[in-house]
Amino acid sequence: MTPAALNRATLKDFPLPPIADGDKDSKGRILVIAGSREVPGAALLCATAAMRAGAGKLKIATGESAAIPIGVAMPEAMVVGLAEHRDGHLAQSAVGQVRETARGVDAIVAGPGLANGGACAAIAAELLRSPAQLVLDAALLHALRPLDPPRPSLPILLPHAGELSSLLDCSEQEIARDPVGCGLSAAEAYGALVLVKGVTSHVVTPDGRAWKYDGGAPGLGVSGSGDVLAGIVGGLLARGADPISALLWAVLLHGEAGESLARKVRPIGFLARQIPGEIPALLPR
Repeated sequence: MTPAALNRATLKDFPLPPIADGDKDSKGRILVIAGSREVPGAALLCATAAMRAGAGKLKIATGESAAIPIGVAMPEAMVVGLAEHRDGHLAQSAVGQVRETARGVDAIVAGPGLANGGACAAIAAELLRSPAQLVLDAALLHALRPLDPPRPSLPILLPHAGELSSLLDCSEQEIARDPVGCGLSAAEAYGALVLVKGVTSHVVTPDGRAWKYDGGAPGLGVSGSGDVLAGIVGGLLARGADPISALLWAVLLHGEAGESLARKVRPIGFLARQIPGEIPALLPR
């Protein structure tokens, strides 16, 4: 399989919803399930990126120990504190909280910064039953099981090589040798769109389509950058983009934001928190 180049010319066939006037609900409701006692900032990075991509109404669900600081740092959000154990892992009772919090939202991004724990598999299964558009990343990728029941729309998985090796029970070396083939295996097994992240990233669909993106900047390889990418995908989904359009545009916008910061700062040395601020100017009008 030869992947197509991912660029703005390619994306003429994948338009985003037009920008329309209206209240916050008309611009899409997003739930970000992210952050933990050790990495609360992941929720902020993801949520900020979602809003910068155009989402209108924001909920954040995070471990209860991080909820108040996140609410203060992100005054735009309604914040729900999820039950957690003393070690910071989410408790099983958080599954019911997630179910209730997810009602009525248009898009969900789940996983960035969550602590790996026994509740993750149940949360992932619960989210797969939700009618909302769904993006899964980080801890929740390790909790997925192949051949889950199909959803009305394809979930989006955002694994780096280590997470993809966990999904496929293979080595990272195998993924490096054949990122598209491994991405297709995951897309077919999990019934999902898959982004195989790397210096060159690949988007793969279950029906065998694939795109390659090799833009961006070295500075994007920094802590929190993936959380921002997940938020961009979610923000575009909340606005009403279909999953493949949201994923392709998010990859491009994330890369172009890195290129913009490389010109302003240097190829390395900018922070993940600076990436979302570049997104509004890069969005198609």
